[in-house]
Amino acid sequence: MRLTLVFLLSVLFLSFAAFAQSSCSQMGLGIEASLHGFIPFPSDNLWNQNIFNSPVDPNSDAIINFIGLTTPLHPDFGAGLYAGQTIGIPYQIVSGTPFATIHFTAYGDESDPGPMPIPANAPIEGDPKPGDGDRHVLVLDRDNCWLYELYSSYRQKSGSWNAASAAVWDLLNDEQRPYTWTSADAAGLPVFAGLARYDEVASGHIQHALRFTLQNSLEAFTPPASHWAPNSSNPDAAPMGMRLRLKSSFDISQFPPQSKVILAALQQYGMIMADNGSSMFISGDPDNRWNNNDLASLKTVPASEFDVILMNPIYTPNNVPTGPAPVIGSFAANPSTVTPGESSTLSWTVSGASYFVVSPQVGALRGASVSVTPTQTTTYTLYSTNEYGRSTATVTVTVQ
Repeated sequence: MRLTLVFLLSVLFLSFAAFAQSSCSQMGLGIEASLHGFIPFPSDNLWNQNIFNSPVDPNSDAIINFIGLTTPLHPDFGAGLYAGQTIGIPYQIVSGTPFATIHFTAYGDESDPGPMPIPANAPIEGDPKPGDGDRHVLVLDRDNCWLYELYSSYRQKSGSWNAASAAVWDLLNDEQRPYTWTSADAAGLPVFAGLARYDEVASGHIQHALRFTLQNSLEAFTPPASHWAPNSSNPDAAPMGMRLRLKSSFDISQFPPQSKVILAALQQYGMIMADNGSSMFISGDPDNRWNNNDLASLKTVPASEFDVILMNPIYTPNNVPTGPAPVIGSFAANPSTVTPGESSTLSWTVSGASYFVVSPQVGALRGASVSVTPTQTTTYTLYSTNEYGRSTATVTVTVQ
């Protein structure tokens, strides 16, 4: 009976995994391609939770007052160019893209090492003249359902990329960066998850929280954030990860179509504070199908029409959770010596890991083994990460 139950549970898990993978594979391909209804991350992920009935934080009024009651909502995305730049944060969906090496210029110790399937022509935030802005690069791998995000990204003639930081996100699981680690966003969050995308708005529904910025933030964060970037000591400044919800009493019925969909999402899912920047700026993708006049109506919505959702817990340097990093029991190659063109299987036993990256050549993956075919003697590094940190191990495959 027990074996039958285990078998059935295994079948159900595999069926769910296959369904999720299938859902991911229905995404389109290309720059600003439609996800065709696929929603990144599981339904219980905080980005995807409906907070229409969630309690209001007891300090909500003070926080909103500090932001400024009349500070307007502002769409930081749209059609066309502004000051020679596209308006918003672009993304690209790829399939079968060769891996690129990532060289880190700032936060390599808090980044996922790659390699990553970043195309040489991947759009950079601010194109065609990205300048010295955030220069985000967001790439979704349709084949394997991973999201790759770079910050301060510069393509190199060799096909590699220089980036200040990079993060890999498993679109099928509730992954979290290690506590106090950054990502491609200051809050340690995925950027893509919070974009207002044209394909969603055109469908009539956004089913996740949006990303927004504020001018001031504390040395604190609240879930789903994992990192702070403080620039204020005022107790009414926001911690990273703070969530605002548009009041249900605010009448959205007379707003034009695109803005109405966005405002409905802000009433149902809210918006999550993810970076320092201009206050009440919400993020979206650049797409020439946006109606800028429609989106401009969002600027009539003041901060006073929002509530802060209850923040519990709030983490500061005094109470950041601690725990064990993943424990790597073994990391081996079989065979450990090969001839040119022959494959070796890398396998590992690890407890407590959320996701794995094998570098070089392999990248992010699920499971406990992978086949490699090195062209020369290569030392592989296994990176095992969870919310408390990262553990590594190495193994060498000799090519004779």
